[in-house]
Amino acid sequence: MAENSTNQFFKSTVLGHPSGLFVLFFTEMWERFSYYGMRALLVMFFTASLMDGGWGWPREHAFAIFGTYTSLVYLSTLLGGYFADKKIGFRYAVVVGALLMTLGHASMALESTFFIYLGLTLLVFGSGFFKPNMTSIISEMYKDRPEKKDGAYTIFYMGVNAGAFLGILLCGYIGETVGWRWGFGLAGIFMFFGLLQFWYAQDIFGKIGLKPEKENESINELKEGEPKLNPFTKVQLSLIVIAAALGLAWILNDPVAKISEGAYNLFDFTLFGLDGSTFIILSALILFIVLLVIRLPKYDKITRDRMLAVMFFAFITIFFWAIFEQAPSSLTIFARDYTQRVLEGNSALTFKIVNSLMTLIPLAIITRVLWLLFKQTFSKYAKSNIFLATSFVIIWAIAIWMLYTEFMKDIAEVPASWFGILNSLFIIAFAPLFSKWWESKYNPNANMKYAIGMVLLGIGMACVAIGSSSIPIGAKTASVSMIWLILVYFFHTMGELCVSPVALSYVSKLVPGRMIAMMFGVWYLAVAIGMKLAGVFGEASESIAKTEGLSHFFWLLTVVAVGLGVFSALMYPVIKKLMHGVR
Repeated sequence: MAENSTNQFFKSTVLGHPSGLFVLFFTEMWERFSYYGMRALLVMFFTASLMDGGWGWPREHAFAIFGTYTSLVYLSTLLGGYFADKKIGFRYAVVVGALLMTLGHASMALESTFFIYLGLTLLVFGSGFFKPNMTSIISEMYKDRPEKKDGAYTIFYMGVNAGAFLGILLCGYIGETVGWRWGFGLAGIFMFFGLLQFWYAQDIFGKIGLKPEKENESINELKEGEPKLNPFTKVQLSLIVIAAALGLAWILNDPVAKISEGAYNLFDFTLFGLDGSTFIILSALILFIVLLVIRLPKYDKITRDRMLAVMFFAFITIFFWAIFEQAPSSLTIFARDYTQRVLEGNSALTFKIVNSLMTLIPLAIITRVLWLLFKQTFSKYAKSNIFLATSFVIIWAIAIWMLYTEFMKDIAEVPASWFGILNSLFIIAFAPLFSKWWESKYNPNANMKYAIGMVLLGIGMACVAIGSSSIPIGAKTASVSMIWLILVYFFHTMGELCVSPVALSYVSKLVPGRMIAMMFGVWYLAVAIGMKLAGVFGEASESIAKTEGLSHFFWLLTVVAVGLGVFSALMYPVIKKLMHGVR
């Protein structure tokens, strides 16, 4: 038996899967805890008044920096993926990423201008090293057991959502009620525990993810049935570098120019009737299109057609995330300033009971998984398990303290960040149903999945548009019912379950093996553009609210989402032809 065959990982199992999967489960859980916990607070911290410990920024400035931050998180995965593949291996990339994120959260807890910006920079690079490499380790672990891979990813994504759920719930609550620095700091403490737990258990992965050996030249030989190579020319590489540099400069310059009110603006000029910023981003886009026009004809027909299909889905994906990611920006502000969040009497009691069950049941389930992992691995990886156990003791203590504190009050004030946990909760509840749907004879094609996802996204935005219709034009506060936001998160999560899991699997099905890394790069670029566009949409919400009303902004997003959903459905015959039999 080969030393690194997958059989060795299945000698020690938890719930029928290798113990190593659950080491990754908990490491990823703490990373998502830290990322979503901090993300839930960021826009609120920037826009909170100085009296409330915030920076008192206009919302437009907060949305601009938030869009840039989330966009860079996705772009940095290209850098982290490259270093892991070529230089340091998946395992060290995860450790470097976790360490950078720990330092990033620690910096943000200091709350000074320098340390907030330093913290965000460290978090961007940390996410880049961490994010793409966890799934790479899983992929290697299940290389010889492909039939178990779907189940493994389902368990892993439960960890992702458990972390997001707990991070938003606890960091959000502590940030809003105790102090921003405590919310930012808490996120860093658990990232550090995740790092230690992973570091002391890493031998469980055998040789997976170690420093890569020098590539064998034969790797570049074509496999049977693969299209001929189409290497990048110097001109094409130059176009990539220039387009990337312009795009990156625009992403970074955008919030700096706005926050400094033009004092620091790289693009303070006008060309062809366009302001410098618009000219730069259009130039980057045109260069990218020129690159596609040059390259695509050089592929054989089937490869070219399938790449065009990927481009189509990437285009829809940009707008999906641009609208979906209103959650931590414009929808969080809507929750804070325009939603009736103070409950009294029976309503308050009902919320306290529901909130307690929502907190304790998931925690109990995850603690049960933790216990099963202990039984399998404590004798070999005691230190890792001790750090993991310590982190859970702290989590239970914070959760019980939070629930006790709220039960002692006569009223219930729902934190603005609380609504963000609904996304994770709905994913955990409904993912198994969607999984069964995809495996049934009623499994829709890729276009229909995107169409359904975009229409559900539009329905969610229509809910908040209806809910906000009574808010006067230019109003800074209101008391809209909470039910509208709950409906938004419900429909948006249903949309996410149609689009998000399908996306990357279609990329891997549609392009030849040696091109997957490049096309994943294009895909993450599309997601990054969507994230930045989310910030741009958020900024637009402010100017539209002043002139047309907030409801008008949400109706515009509804029309965009539903329109793209219908477009995706209508394009099915064309895309089916381009996919050449891939389902």
